[in-house]
Amino acid sequence: MIQIGNFFFKYRNFLFIVLYLLLFIPSPPLFGEKLGPDHYWMAIILGLGITVLGQLIRGGTIGLAYIVRGGRDKKVYADGLVTEGIFSHVRNPLYVGNILMLLGVGILANSLLYTFVVMPIFLFIYQCIVLAEENFLRNKFGTDFEEYTKKVHRWIPNLSGLSRTFASMEFQWKRWLIKEYNTQFIWLCGIVLILLFKYPQLTNSDTHVRNILALVFLLIFTGYYFLIRYLKKSGRWVA
Repeated sequence: MIQIGNFFFKYRNFLFIVLYLLLFIPSPPLFGEKLGPDHYWMAIILGLGITVLGQLIRGGTIGLAYIVRGGRDKKVYADGLVTEGIFSHVRNPLYVGNILMLLGVGILANSLLYTFVVMPIFLFIYQCIVLAEENFLRNKFGTDFEEYTKKVHRWIPNLSGLSRTFASMEFQWKRWLIKEYNTQFIWLCGIVLILLFKYPQLTNSDTHVRNILALVFLLIFTGYYFLIRYLKKSGRWVA
């Protein structure tokens, strides 16, 4: 599994895009009409709640104690062992956030196929990537990493003391936006397209209104993307 993880680590940044595209594969509904005429609201409310929670977890992680583990030469790499911030509650908060974000949009798309076929495959890939990363960290940091694994779970967050963690550290919101604007752009565009094209009920089946709304939101998100990109590249904002 470590070898599989090392392989997928090289392409992990593309996984998010690929998994978003898979949302639009035709699938039986997760919540069908048998649940009532307003069944689609179950998918919308539950899906949005889960996916927003995932982005909040990523935001809290990056804003408090960002981990430099982007890799070198497409291989696992880490400058240091980060154990503070959200990392003191779960070992892989960024991956937990990704999982919730993608699970949420899968539910939002009301896709049975995505939720019960694509997500398990994605979870297997992530497990392999994490095992590869842990193998590297164990070899580099030895007993320090072993002690950390004894205190903090790989996937299940420990919510005890979470409020103290936020109170004891300054949230770097600029760093959150700089590090996350690519992900946020894809995520927000996907949510809007799913809502507008999957649920004609939201626009009373008026395709003109749907298309106008889609264009407006995509222009707003594109403007946001290029604004943050400019602030980053110009050096006005530093992560």
